[in-house]
Amino acid sequence: MRCLVVADLHYSLKQYDWVKLAAGKFDLVIIAGDLLDIASTVEIETQILVVLKYLRRIQPTVRLIVSSGNHDGNDRNSADESVAKWLEKARSLGALIDGDSFETDDLLFTVCPWWDGPESKARVAEQLRRDSERQRGKWIWVYHAPPQGSPTSWTGKGHFGDADLPMWIEEHQPDIVLCGHVHQAPFRTGGSWVEKIGNTVVFNAGRQIGSPPAFIALDTEAGTASWFSQMANELIHLDRPEEKIDLAAG
Repeated sequence: MRCLVVADLHYSLKQYDWVKLAAGKFDLVIIAGDLLDIASTVEIETQILVVLKYLRRIQPTVRLIVSSGNHDGNDRNSADESVAKWLEKARSLGALIDGDSFETDDLLFTVCPWWDGPESKARVAEQLRRDSERQRGKWIWVYHAPPQGSPTSWTGKGHFGDADLPMWIEEHQPDIVLCGHVHQAPFRTGGSWVEKIGNTVVFNAGRQIGSPPAFIALDTEAGTASWFSQMANELIHLDRPEEKIDLAAG
């Protein structure tokens, strides 16, 4: 399966336009959080309407997975924690969203929400525990924040990842975790767009301005992943992600 993986589009309409046009070249499009931008001058409810229009245009072309990030909350749960309730409208369009699981081609995808406190964190932990008991081939998580302490969470000055994610990775040992959140990680010395933690390969494409967005093309059949950005284009084999191949040199 060929997957287009992006994150942190932050209401960049040029980047949404690019994803819409590129979607037909892939079997699956994954947006790993921060579809909206809370720092924008555009009202959140307006952003939601526009982004849903884009998702509606992408979904008929290819299967679509969308998880929430810290910019995507538009409501509060019973514990007064931020939740992206608007994504339920994306589910009605056919997209897979927070809390969903999806099995295809001997792959199990688990789509995790951004958690904002103990109640929502407990739901993520239960979701991962539940899916760990399902029969599967490869297990792929869509999880907005990268693991704390990983090069994929390095800002250039410090790590800004999820402190619970390394524990969950160690406990459940998924094959792949697709993240975002830390925009600078692939572009800073000491950071990276990919890291192997035990048997798990973690990805974060990072964020760049303009079109196209930084993105990862993941091919589960070929066992490869390629990172495309304004800084570099690189390929790795999933069984040896530490060996980065410069595509420009090839």
